[in-house]
Amino acid sequence: MTAFSQSSLQPGKLVSLRGRDWIVLPSEDRDLLVVKPLGGSDDEIAGIYLPLAIASDRPADARFEAPAAADLGDISSARLLYDSARLAFRNGAGPFRALAKLSFRPRSYQMVPLIMALRQESVRLLIADDVGVGKTVEALLIVKELLERRKIKRFAVVCLPHLCEQWQAEIRAKLDMEAVIIRSNTQARLDRQIQGDTSVYDYYPYQVISIDFIKSDTRRDVFVEQCPELVIVDETHTCARPTGASNSQQQRYHLISRIAVKPGQQLIMLTATPHSGKPEEFQSLLGLLRPDFEFIDLPNSSQAQRRELARYFIQRKRGDVEKWLGEDTPFPERDAFEWPYELSPAYLQFFEEIIDFARRLIATDSAQERRQRVQYWTALALLRGVMSSPSAGVEMLNTRLTNLAAAVGDDAEVSAAADVAQLELGDNPVRDTESGCRERQHAHPDRRTQRLDPAPAPGTARVCPAARTAWQHQARP
Repeated sequence: MTAFSQSSLQPGKLVSLRGRDWIVLPSEDRDLLVVKPLGGSDDEIAGIYLPLAIASDRPADARFEAPAAADLGDISSARLLYDSARLAFRNGAGPFRALAKLSFRPRSYQMVPLIMALRQESVRLLIADDVGVGKTVEALLIVKELLERRKIKRFAVVCLPHLCEQWQAEIRAKLDMEAVIIRSNTQARLDRQIQGDTSVYDYYPYQVISIDFIKSDTRRDVFVEQCPELVIVDETHTCARPTGASNSQQQRYHLISRIAVKPGQQLIMLTATPHSGKPEEFQSLLGLLRPDFEFIDLPNSSQAQRRELARYFIQRKRGDVEKWLGEDTPFPERDAFEWPYELSPAYLQFFEEIIDFARRLIATDSAQERRQRVQYWTALALLRGVMSSPSAGVEMLNTRLTNLAAAVGDDAEVSAAADVAQLELGDNPVRDTESGCRERQHAHPDRRTQRLDPAPAPGTARVCPAARTAWQHQARP
């Protein structure tokens, strides 16, 4: 075996040391040799400090014995070897290194954001594809490719509280990585698992973080200082700066803007509704990509300005990608209809009492028109919650009773409006008043409230398709 000089140990070289064969990996320090055993996993990657000149750690040329007639196997083992070699070569033969390590096959149009990201020195993207097009897949493709190219070592997903488990499951299923969820009910447990005084933001390489947990003044500064090289912000439209507000008045925007100004920080923002109809809010999001984008007058912008913005911003509807480069993508079509069924006696009694309560709730003095309108929306939100599940209805009624104690005079209107917000929030473990209703309305702009028949047939009810599954769990066989 021939010993290598330090300059000849290029990535991809096969070497032999410590009684095993290794492949040389990229290293940021020319004195540190990073190697991975052939057939081994990433957990077995080792580093050898060459200036120490330890005899057993001196790399030598790796050679393999020529095959002999006795090594001849059967067709099944030959096919297995052929398939494994073909899949292994796919990792380095194409322009992308991550394709051989994915548990899914991305569609051709989902590769476009990845190509856009690789053309940038530091990734800054606003991906605003339509619902169902695959923004999650597109973001995870970029994450895996940057990890394989050793451009990043850590990443964090900042999302709404009720989406944390969904993101964790997607990362596990598609990338075979285990990300930790960081929010109010998990941080204490994660802290106990860390030796020393290292924070969770610096210790764990793959993170899914509740934005309503991390945006507070006590946590924001630490996270901004120690956040991973790549941050993905989901439902970015909820982080836009409101019209007329300063940067610090919207905590979510304050958090993301602080991250965006860090030198070399890589940022991917995802949303299906980047524009809410207010140009100032949309341009505040563009300013997170590059500060000068916030001041572009889009209706009167030049062609050169639009081309420059297109390097960082991509938005496509389903119709744009249904037939992309000859590949058909059949999206499901929505089929709305009503579904009648019988309720259990207890559920039916509860439902009828809620209907009666809602009718009495809106039967106020007609002279107080404004208050009557607020009470109407409160009743409507209550009915929507009960249609979701009885437990949700009970929780809403308890919230209503608590708020009514403080509702006097004009404060009643404020309390009713607060009830609507609270009833709409759903799963919001940090009790943040900014998350929930407004975000979901933006995420599903075509969702409409359906009228409920005020006098259903005895023992039956009619609900919208979205609530059908929840109702059937409670329905009598």
